[in-house]
Amino acid sequence: MPSLFDPPAPFDIEDLRRLRKRIPGHIHFGTSTWTYPGWAGLVYHRTYPKTGAGARMLEEYARFPLFTTVGIDSSFYAPLSESMLDRYAQALPAGFRCVSKVWDAITVHTVSRLRDPSRAGQQNPDFLNADLFEEAVLAPHRRHFADHTGPFVFEFQAVPVSAEFTADAFIDRLDRFLGALPRDAEYAVEIRNPEFLLPAYFAVLREHGVAHVFNSWTRMPSIGDQLDLPGSIGAPFFVARALLRPGRAYQEAVDLFQPYDRIQDPNPELRSDLIRLVETAVQTRVPAYLLVNNRAEGSAPLTIEAVARMAAERLG
Repeated sequence: MPSLFDPPAPFDIEDLRRLRKRIPGHIHFGTSTWTYPGWAGLVYHRTYPKTGAGARMLEEYARFPLFTTVGIDSSFYAPLSESMLDRYAQALPAGFRCVSKVWDAITVHTVSRLRDPSRAGQQNPDFLNADLFEEAVLAPHRRHFADHTGPFVFEFQAVPVSAEFTADAFIDRLDRFLGALPRDAEYAVEIRNPEFLLPAYFAVLREHGVAHVFNSWTRMPSIGDQLDLPGSIGAPFFVARALLRPGRAYQEAVDLFQPYDRIQDPNPELRSDLIRLVETAVQTRVPAYLLVNNRAEGSAPLTIEAVARMAAERLG
């Protein structure tokens, strides 16, 4: 009889453990958040509510053989409380490191109507505020989540043309911001403006030892196209986030793919791009954090399983 922490059908526990052993330990697969009740019978044995069970789900998630990292996305909307960090730390095995999105109060340049109708269109006064990041985000992680803190992701959502914020202006502000950050943490930058993918952008990241997040998103070039850009690799680790098929809107993917229990739109190009990142990480011997979202193909765990099998075959 399978234990509580054996993956439920359709996965075979021993097969997944053997598969994971064929992949180098510094290659980390995980999902972009984990609170999906639709994974019951796939990743989870228990039936969970839509909200309020994050720590219990995380404990079971971390037992899944292919998952050695996870993306914490809720921290984009507000910093995690110290009590929440404590609960997550207690749920995770030693050394299990998470990729945490940084509070958007630090990364949003222009306030949107959805975020705050009263300030819509105004410039955010805390944009790239290094002191606020250290106080509100980094310090609580140091105190309560140090053993589980992986790269922090600064996600910059698409800046509208109306904001008149040029690529050069962004790169200059980013350079000053990264230079002011404490050096005892790992950082990665995710952009949603393809016109910002300039040699100067990659040079700034390289100067500060910060990773570019290879992201698959509506308006961005494919991960493979980003990887082909000169200077795209300049940090001692990789981060990739397979979020959406380029050209597809987020809400469209949500409507198509819920409850995320099966692959509905296989994307061979995306899988091949992730394999290229795995091979590059193996060749350069640096850690790689590869996160997959349900909206990429329909079910992140099943996408990861398929990519892991491809990687194992390619690596021999």
